[in-house]
Amino acid sequence: MDDAEYAKLLDRAFSKKPSLSEGASDFVIPPVDALVQGNKTIVKNIAAIADKARRPPDELARYMSRVLAVPVSVEEQRLTINSRFSAQDLDKIVKRYFDTYVMCKECGKPDTKLESSGRGMFTLVCEACGAHYKVKSY
Repeated sequence: MDDAEYAKLLDRAFSKKPSLSEGASDFVIPPVDALVQGNKTIVKNIAAIADKARRPPDELARYMSRVLAVPVSVEEQRLTINSRFSAQDLDKIVKRYFDTYVMCKECGKPDTKLESSGRGMFTLVCEACGAHYKVKSY
């Protein structure tokens, strides 16, 4: 096989290679299903969101309480926030939680776990690529 034929075959192989965006994961953060009742906001699907994050609902509730600066409580499958918030605002907060505490910054996969490393820090450990890095606790 001469060099020209080899180069042609190599170009053909690289043109057939799928890009990473084509094989993107089907991971989707569930949208917040919120209902405002009086002065309270009830998130009806907190368990589904926490399940998708592979975190306990209490951790997500604690983060939302810290960000929103209001008390929250988890009862059964629902999160009660002691103030009025729109579903769009809560979606942004949940997305920020996923970006910071769930998604791996190296490979972009959600296969992570949080380990406490003391002094107000967590270590985010990716089970897919093995990356470790520190994130601030909430």
